[in-house]
Amino acid sequence: MAIRAGAGGPASESRDVDGLFELPLAEFIAARNALAAKLKKAGRAAEAEQVKSLPKPSVAAWVVNQVARAHPRELKALLAAGDEFRDAQAKQLAGKAADLRGTLEARRTALADVTKLAVATVEGSAHAPTPDLLRRIATTLEALSAYGSTGGPDPRRLTDDLSPPGFEALASLVPRGGASTAGPSKLLRFQEPPRGKSRTAPAKTLSDEDERRERKAAASKAHEEARRSLGDVRTQAEKAERQLRTAASAAQAAEQAKHDAAAKLEAAAAAASAARQHARAMAAEAEEAAQRVEDAERELERARVALESV
Repeated sequence: MAIRAGAGGPASESRDVDGLFELPLAEFIAARNALAAKLKKAGRAAEAEQVKSLPKPSVAAWVVNQVARAHPRELKALLAAGDEFRDAQAKQLAGKAADLRGTLEARRTALADVTKLAVATVEGSAHAPTPDLLRRIATTLEALSAYGSTGGPDPRRLTDDLSPPGFEALASLVPRGGASTAGPSKLLRFQEPPRGKSRTAPAKTLSDEDERRERKAAASKAHEEARRSLGDVRTQAEKAERQLRTAASAAQAAEQAKHDAAAKLEAAAAAASAARQHARAMAAEAEEAAQRVEDAERELERARVALESV
């Protein structure tokens, strides 16, 4: 949702709204309500209502927001990879040479890179990296890649999970009749019927039904590619989850070993203390025995002297 600027100026209010999406998720509602109250007090009731209506982001949306803010270069690369993949599709459908495999692989690599950053973000937050959460994050990133750098939602202000555009959405975005009313399309284009130069043989045009079938076939193909790409990302997310479980097990084992070592060290320290006490007791006893020997020797000497004087 965009907050329009009023007398207070757009920059500060935009930063305030951006700040809501940078906070830990648990603080969102309180901060949103405080900002709405601030706008209302400043006489900006309409904008206050807009802010007040902002829903608390889902956990997956919140994670993607943080990745988009903390790693803009990687997120930009993901969106650019989505643009290049669709451009390659458009060229191929127009009968031109296109590196469809290379652009698809580039998009998969970009998705994998950003997914790793998202997993690291989850691990550093208060949210558990459950399989369902990782799947929802992967799906949202896949959707952003499908939208590309234009026409999609702001990846820094998501409030809900995203799904890749479905068949109907793709079909509706395909230009009709080879003409576009909104500038160059980032989605699929279709080859126009060849324009014949003969005055006696006008160029053959597609019927509405043929055009609809072409759009449907192209959109279906794009949908299948998106589905396969999503499967790859989900596989990567599952692999990341397995690695996380392995790391967690290793950390648990290390913690147990640390605990065992600490217990052994404590036992050894107790044994050493007991040994020192025993040694001190033995030293005292030895000193007493030596004193008794000395006393006995003096007594013996006195007895010998008495015996000689008799």
